[in-house]
Order: sequence, then C-alpha cells, then structure tokens
Amino acid sequence: MKKSLLLLSFLSFLLVNCSPSSSDYYSSAIKKSELKDYKGAIADCNKAIELDSQFAEVYDVRGTAKDELKDYTGALADYNKAIEINPQYADAFYNRGIVKFHLNDIEGAIADFTKAIEINPQYFEAYYNRGIDKGKLNDYKGAIADFTKVIEINPKYADAHYNRGVIKGSLNDDTGALADYNKAIEINPQFVEAYCNRGIVKINLNDDIEGAIADYNKAIEINPQYAEAYYSRGVVKILLEQKEQGCLDLNKARELGFEKANEVINEYCK
Repeated sequence: MKKSLLLLSFLSFLLVNCSPSSSDYYSSAIKKSELKDYKGAIADCNKAIELDSQFAEVYDVRGTAKDELKDYTGALADYNKAIEINPQYADAFYNRGIVKFHLNDIEGAIADFTKAIEINPQYFEAYYNRGIDKGKLNDYKGAIADFTKVIEINPKYADAHYNRGVIKGSLNDDTGALADYNKAIEINPQFVEAYCNRGIVKINLNDDIEGAIADYNKAIEINPQYAEAYYSRGVVKILLEQKEQGCLDLNKARELGFEKANEVINEYCK
C-alpha cells in the first residue's frame, strides 16, 4: 500500500511538471503570431498572464497581435501594462508609438519613439518611424535628421533612403532627392515607388524626359497595377505631343482608381 502511494505521488509530480508554464504559452504565442494566427496568439498570451501577471513581454506580444487585428485600444492597453511593469522596455515604447500613429496621435507616437531611442540609441526602426511622423508634421529638417541616423546605423535600409529623398524633394533639393532614390534602387531594384519618384526628379532637374519615361516603364514592368506610374507616363507623353499613347496611359491610371487622372483626361483626351 505504501509503495502504491509513493508511485501515485511520483505520478502527481509528473503531472504538475508537465503542465505548460507561462514561458511555454509565451513561446507558443510568438510562433502563432509568426504564422499570422493572431487570435490563437492572444489566447496563449491570456493563459500566460493567468500564470504570471507581471510577464511584460507577454503583454507586448498580445498588444502586437491586437494591433494586427486593428484592436488599437486593446493594443494600447497592453503596451501601457508592459511599460508599467518594465519602464525600460524599448520595444513596448516603440510598438505603442506604432499604435498611437494608427490612432492619429502623431505627437504621442513621436514621444514614444523618442523614449525607445533614449533606451536604445541604436534602435533604427524607431528613428525611421519618428522621421515619418516628423514629416507628417512638416518638420522636414527633423525628418531628414532621423532618416540620416537610420542610414548611419543601417546603410542598407532602402526605405530610409527613399523617404529622405521624398523629404528632400519637398524642400526642392532635387539633386539630393535623386541621389537618395538612386541609392534606394541600388539596394532594392524592385522599389517601384523609387522609380516613379525618380522619374519626376529627372524632369525637374535636367528635363530628362527619356530618363523619366524609362523609370515609369520600369515601375510598370515591376508592378503592372501601379496607377501612379501610368499617370506620370501619360502626362509626359502628352507633353511630348504623343496624345494617343498618353491618353491610353491616363485611362489605365483611371481604371486602376487614380482619380487625379480625370482632370487631365477631361482637358487633353477629348
């Protein structure tokens, strides 16, 4: 009888130790998020929190899953909790900044990205998103400084070169914009938007219409559904008095939902 009780106690011990831990649920949630099973990830996070309510990383993962499901209010609450538990959690500040951007709290997003950078000065994604937000607030010099910092940390970040080019174009620095678009395309030869914007800059800088059309052609080759490239090429062809071809491009742009094409079509394609 004593032997049976002893065996049962060992079995009970095994049952207890085979139960998933908060770390197990956390790892499972990460895997499910990677597979885009965000509801499953949230369910695992809930179980992890039941076992350990002070597990900051779990709140961060759950917040990201909620963000993907566009539950921005829920995501914000989770990031707030993660930061409450760990005030030096750079990723939570960064992710909260993303959610604040989605909620159109641009200044709040900038504050969170700034805090993430304060904790981790090499956090290039935080500089990048802060640059995007500064651009939206027309702080162009601040945006350029942030994109430049991204490039300093990660020179192969094509989007930083591209967006710095966009800002430089807004400041009429077409030479600088051209250099940035060239670099973005060198890093990512499939960067459709960079080809399209470079085409515009080529015309502004050197009246390089052939070069611009070549860039629009390349953008369309990469993405045949890219309406802006058809629009830009159509406008240039009309300027070259190639009305029929230009109007074909403009109509294609309109067909793809680029409403601005209507103005040019009504003016030149009657």
